[in-house]
Amino acid sequence: MIDDPEVLLRTLIGVIALAAVATSVLWLFGVPHKFSSLYALARGGLQLAVISVVLTGVITDARWVGVVLLVMFSVGGWTAARRVGSSVRIGAIVAGSMLLGVGVALVVIFVSGAVEATPRYALALGGIVIGNAMTVASLAGRRFHEIVADRWLEVEGWLALGATMRQATAEHARLAVHAAMIPPTDQTKTTGLVTLPGAFVGAIFGGLSPVEAGRFQVVVLAAIMAAGSITAVLVAVGLGRTVGHRPVVPA
Repeated sequence: MIDDPEVLLRTLIGVIALAAVATSVLWLFGVPHKFSSLYALARGGLQLAVISVVLTGVITDARWVGVVLLVMFSVGGWTAARRVGSSVRIGAIVAGSMLLGVGVALVVIFVSGAVEATPRYALALGGIVIGNAMTVASLAGRRFHEIVADRWLEVEGWLALGATMRQATAEHARLAVHAAMIPPTDQTKTTGLVTLPGAFVGAIFGGLSPVEAGRFQVVVLAAIMAAGSITAVLVAVGLGRTVGHRPVVPA
């Protein structure tokens, strides 16, 4: 809770002003769904307020941390699947890909001892890795469908020659994975030069030395890359098995 009303007021003024700027720019440029950023900000602020209160009482309890991570994963998987397609099969592919990607990354971190296996760290790392896996899954799925739709005649040509759908879309899947991995790769390459990641800054504010905070951030970046790679490949390969007609990418 914010005890100082003046700080809360200034925060609200700043956030509302920034939201107005974003909405105005999109409105003037005629972008569809011009209020999406305003809605996302309002929803994100409300969710952060709720989760801040909830985590105050559960951050040290492994059982409740597990419940929170399950909710995070469920929402992340649903959000990514909705961006890729509306079928149950696509949802299962996206969720399964994310689950394996996130699971492998977290298991390696805690089994290797890179980060202490405590509820606090599990929550912090799990939330970050799940969020990034969600983004990569969305990008990989959407890009795969876009490429296949653009090159549908090529796919049909391979099918006519006797190739399976997976074989006919193999190169498209590789291109989709490459595109999906550009954001996390660029984020990793520019860390410390262009951006100071939230985990690094938060660790310093939490009392860790800059060196220890840097070590923690490197672990986070490695986990994001590992989870993202697994997720993107599995999503693209999985979708390659389900294509039965020219894909339509959700708006």
